Amino acid sequence: MSLSKNIAEDLLKIKAVSLSPSAPFTWASGIHSPIYTDNRVTLAYPDVRMQIEEGFTELIKEKFPEVEVIAGTATAGIPHGAIIADYMQLPFAYIRSKPKDHGAGNQVEGRIHQGQKMVVVEDLISTGGSVLEAVKAAEREGAEVLGVVAIFTYELEKATKNFTDNSVKLFTLTNYSELIEIAQETGYVTSDELTLLKKFKENQETWQN
Repeated sequence: MSLSKNIAEDLLKIKAVSLSPSAPFTWASGIHSPIYTDNRVTLAYPDVRMQIEEGFTELIKEKFPEVEVIAGTATAGIPHGAIIADYMQLPFAYIRSKPKDHGAGNQVEGRIHQGQKMVVVEDLISTGGSVLEAVKAAEREGAEVLGVVAIFTYELEKATKNFTDNSVKLFTLTNYSELIEIAQETGYVTSDELTLLKKFKENQETWQN
């Protein structure tokens, strides 16, 4: 089994990802969704956590071999980013969602040098809006952001467009398509539920109709 499928299966096993096509979740954005994700749960499982961090390390070495600094997004990207930086023996920084309202008013915490080549670590990609704001903040501090890596993506069209429009590269360890296929193979969902889950990927607004 591929690393992507292994991680997808792990996310289901530890309930970092929950699927409920017949009783959808409501995201903070108001979107009704058959999937809910909390990848912070992965930190509680050393074997899962190790597979994720080793996967990230290999992915970054392959896609961004010239990386000089790892940055995690606050808050979910911070622990993964710190572990990856330790694995790779690289400097680490983290990026707040907004500048501090006291002290030096930093949004990027750590030492970033002008032109330093950075990879930003996130746990989950929905629309991509928050991590792309983090990328902009890092660039304002002088970093050259090579791209973003994340554990999981919902593969929403809006995210694809946002990353394309901002000319930011994105690579993830696993994704929605892999996860729902594994869910069907392992008996987590039925064939009918798989059909509903595929419809959500095709069109988030009309999938229940």
